[in-house]
Amino acid sequence: MLENGMIVDGKYKILNKIGRGGMSTVYLAMNERANRQWAIKEIQKKGNRYYRTMREELLAETDILKRLDHPNLPKIADVLEYKDIFLIVMDYIEGRPLSLTLQEQGAQSQEVVVAWAKQLCDVLEYLHSRKPPIIYRDMKPANIMLRPDGRVMLIDFGTAREYKEEHVEDTICLGTVGYAAPEQFGGNGQTDARTDIFCLGRTLYHLLTGHNPCMPPYEIYPIRHWNPQLSSGLEEIIWKCVQNDPQERYQSCAELLYALEHYREFDVECKRQQQKKWRIFVCSAVCTLAFAAGAVGFRCAEEKTVRNSYERVMKEASSSVTREKQIANYRKAIALNPRKADAYELLLEKVFLTDDNFSQEEAAMMLEILQQRGMNKKDYLSVLESEQNAYGKVAFRIGISYFYYYEGEGNKQLSGRWFVDAAKSETLEEHQRVRAKMLGKIAGYYAELNRNDRAGDSKVTYREYWEDITELTKGNIVAIDNEKTALVMYQELVYQIGQNADKFYAEGVKREEMSEQLEKVKERLRTDLTIQNRGAQKEIEKKKEELVKNISWAEEEVKTICAIRNR
Repeated sequence: MLENGMIVDGKYKILNKIGRGGMSTVYLAMNERANRQWAIKEIQKKGNRYYRTMREELLAETDILKRLDHPNLPKIADVLEYKDIFLIVMDYIEGRPLSLTLQEQGAQSQEVVVAWAKQLCDVLEYLHSRKPPIIYRDMKPANIMLRPDGRVMLIDFGTAREYKEEHVEDTICLGTVGYAAPEQFGGNGQTDARTDIFCLGRTLYHLLTGHNPCMPPYEIYPIRHWNPQLSSGLEEIIWKCVQNDPQERYQSCAELLYALEHYREFDVECKRQQQKKWRIFVCSAVCTLAFAAGAVGFRCAEEKTVRNSYERVMKEASSSVTREKQIANYRKAIALNPRKADAYELLLEKVFLTDDNFSQEEAAMMLEILQQRGMNKKDYLSVLESEQNAYGKVAFRIGISYFYYYEGEGNKQLSGRWFVDAAKSETLEEHQRVRAKMLGKIAGYYAELNRNDRAGDSKVTYREYWEDITELTKGNIVAIDNEKTALVMYQELVYQIGQNADKFYAEGVKREEMSEQLEKVKERLRTDLTIQNRGAQKEIEKKKEELVKNISWAEEEVKTICAIRNR
């Protein structure tokens, strides 16, 4: 058993016990060299007849978490096994479980719960978009940590599993009674993304009403049965989530997220107003169509009207003073013509990325827009995909947004699918297609570099990774693209050299090669970044200064690592 003050693996100092549950104990530890706190989960072997099963479940849990990278998920640092204990070192999440919040405060306000729900939809959509999809299966307040900054974290992946299309039914029932979907209890088909939607619906029910679905008789009622002041629109959304038949639930978390973003529009009062407007519109439309029947030029006139409206709304978007107005106008333009790339691209460039931060909320909004359905019942993404030229541009721009700017730091894994699609485009400019292919490959590395295949060998090497990241920074990027892109790409190369110098060196990348690349970046800063865009001069100069500092840091890292290796 671990004790306070004990040093684990030569670097983790045990500070104190912070939790206990089932057969495991959780400790707070400090890596004093890195000045970072970690949580260490300990499972005792001695006297634990379930140890073998628990070990297999925990290895499966860590294998899943090691492949994931999302701001609402914890990260795994180490898995350690000793004679008497099995340890998992993971992110220490400062905060408290929502189960404790419910216990102390009771039902939460719908505005707060909806804000949490949006974050949970985002992380579940991320899990479901993995290949193969990961089904969480145990959503409940006890597995959701609320951080002091308001962000929620999804913990405990002990019941998560990868979805396999060929499996008609799950072989094992896992989950928590009261929150788990009917299909988790066998005989009702395999669990899939809709299972997580059911569990989330039950969790939101508990948070909104304060009534625990785990307590007998395990039945739930519409949320306004407990509190008539709650939104009827939100009641409708949650009721749809918890339908026993998966076909009657929301079919994806993106669809659920859109509903949550607009839950007020589902309110009974709002619907009445909409129905009144609709009746007036239908009467007007019938009269209009009656007069227009047989007009040969009707379709051409309609197309011209749509085109003119699109151009007018785009102009309004470019001249809008407020961010909200810009977003509203770009969304109108997309609704008018979801086949054109301009509105999607400008929404990203002129609104979402002006601060070099593609936030979680902005990413969710972009996804929601793409999932929105038009009059032909097709979602905008499907419509856009039918126009190869437009889709290639949009996929490339979304990939860039995730890769470099997601949550201010970039998220390589989330960018992968967009770069894969962009690289397939035959109409995208050659340099962009090549770049999409390279960035997509690097995105794939982030999922593979630290994962072993069944033989125990890494599927890709840091040498391969080196070849690709250096290829990305060849040539005059400013001339090919722009100053901002060049700085971001140079920053990525410099960061990877500083962060992974030991791994590159271990796989045959010489000190001279790393130093040469850093010198090339310095030279590019002197010769290529002449700052043609005067409006962005101050911002670019600031980024150049940051990059120069990072180059010095990377040079020191290379020097130190190589000196240690050559002793």
